[in-house]
Amino acid sequence: MRFVYYILRKVIPFFIGALIFVALILNLVDLFMNISRYLELAVPAKSVLMVMIYYIPKTVWYAAPIAFLFAVTYVLSDLYAHNEMQALFASGVSLFEFVIPIVVLSIFLSVGLFFLEDKLVVPNLEKKQTLQSTLLEEKKDANNENVVVLSENSKIIYKAKRYRDDQKRLDTLFIIFRTEENSLDSIIYAKNALWNEETKNWKLEDAIQYLRKNESLEIIPISKDYTNRLNESYEIFRRSEVNIESVNVEEAKIYINHLKKAGLPYGEPLSVYYKKFAFPFIFLIATLLAVGLTGKTRKNVLLISLALSIVAVVLYYVFQMMTMVLAKTGVMPPLMGAWLPNFVFMIIAVVLLKFSRT
Repeated sequence: MRFVYYILRKVIPFFIGALIFVALILNLVDLFMNISRYLELAVPAKSVLMVMIYYIPKTVWYAAPIAFLFAVTYVLSDLYAHNEMQALFASGVSLFEFVIPIVVLSIFLSVGLFFLEDKLVVPNLEKKQTLQSTLLEEKKDANNENVVVLSENSKIIYKAKRYRDDQKRLDTLFIIFRTEENSLDSIIYAKNALWNEETKNWKLEDAIQYLRKNESLEIIPISKDYTNRLNESYEIFRRSEVNIESVNVEEAKIYINHLKKAGLPYGEPLSVYYKKFAFPFIFLIATLLAVGLTGKTRKNVLLISLALSIVAVVLYYVFQMMTMVLAKTGVMPPLMGAWLPNFVFMIIAVVLLKFSRT
């Protein structure tokens, strides 16, 4: 128990300090990229400060892995440099026993990073981007004209004259239903359609339904067998394409399911969706890499620890970018594109551990 308290007491303060420092740097970089525009438009300092506050969760998300890798690498290297690890080994405690508390902490941090992105990063980043666009007078209109959306693997086709995002409303809507043989089954015309958040479907106004009989169309009462299938989320009708990285897991699933039902390519968003689950495990990988990399030198511990942390994280990010590109282009499955970097660097970490001083 004393070892647990001892190692965590050393690692956690360095981790928090490095996290604050790196997150602050990232926030300042974003500020300096837009500061000339802020000054030109005479944006109030209070508004600029709010943009920076909304950006904090994202900067923490970026900074956490490299801060944790640096903290573990530096602490262990410092213990080696001051011969404390040798004393520990002489007392019968192995390296693996000593770092178990860090491994457990990294697992908790991995879970925390996932929820941090899903619950804090995504909504606050949206607020930051919205406020920043307003301050910089960058207009982003989610309304859409002449919308065509496919659903249920092209068995349902929505054709609307206009989508109004503020009201979640479709104007002059035609909905075409097709049979399994892709022939015309029925058509519903509605003057307007409003999205019902409770039932998760579209409520039609002034609707008329036409059913195909033989070679003609006959007007029939609106059938719930058809209207109950109108559950394509309003987000799909927006002008901009959904960026999976900027939405939470639930919204990402809605968009991917829409692409599947519409028979559209979904490899790229699916790979980014899997990445949301794979990336947080970088904490565990960072811990194992830090343990394997430390103890190689006793000089310039701070600089070498910082250099090793940056190199390791950069290599991981570059390799992940490569696998994600391969997944997006269909060269490898989306699941592999997201998880392969984790497996490769886990193997590298295990190899380093095998040759580390224990």
